[in-house]
Amino acid sequence: MDAEVQRYVDGVAGEHRGLFDRVNGLILAAYPDAVVKLSYQIPSYWVGQRKLYVGVWKHGLSVYGWPQGQEAGFLERHPGLKTSKGTIQIRPRDAAVISDGDLLELVRAALDGGGDAR
Repeated sequence: MDAEVQRYVDGVAGEHRGLFDRVNGLILAAYPDAVVKLSYQIPSYWVGQRKLYVGVWKHGLSVYGWPQGQEAGFLERHPGLKTSKGTIQIRPRDAAVISDGDLLELVRAALDGGGDAR
């Protein structure tokens, strides 16, 4: 992890750190060769030309990076999540009921190009 990304990670607030570490760990375990760098002042995970952005904000985590409608059914299974164009917001209390498998499927939708990865 480069120094810019490490500074970002070190600055993640305690209340959101667990969720960030969980998502970061899932991504890096599934894609150990992913290039992680800051883009738009948040970490971005690159696998070839595909990318996934993971930013920590006041509410929790926001993830961005897959083609619209390619969320691999994630939003159908979690309709209570706040979304906007190409963004899913995950609050820590929401994450408590989202399995690692479901989060990984969302990651794969961005980094593998969509579809059901289960």
